[in-house]
Amino acid sequence: MPYDYSRTDRIGEQIKRELALLIRNEVKDPRVGMVSILDVKVTKDLSQAKVYFDTIQQDKHDECQQGLNRAASFLRGALSRTIQLRNTPSLLFIYDDTEQKANDLSVLIDKAVQSDQKDS
Repeated sequence: MPYDYSRTDRIGEQIKRELALLIRNEVKDPRVGMVSILDVKVTKDLSQAKVYFDTIQQDKHDECQQGLNRAASFLRGALSRTIQLRNTPSLLFIYDDTEQKANDLSVLIDKAVQSDQKDS
């Protein structure tokens, strides 16, 4: 019975779950605040994982990204103890501003609709 999605997707989901716990419980860097792991994309050879995250403090996302990338080797080691893989992927943290852009676009659309309603 084949799986509905690929091995890299399954590993990405597992890394996502474990990283969320590790960041919340183990990372003590003050630059890393409230972080949400949105997605993890793992390369086919499992050598690298791009971790897309969002943070509550939108104005400090650069500092948060620096803190996460600084803790990447620690997190990789912790992942290697919890996930049974021959080689644990290296982690690259990338700030994902898609949600912020979507909110901005929604505000613009609402303003345009209100403007059209006033004109008619």
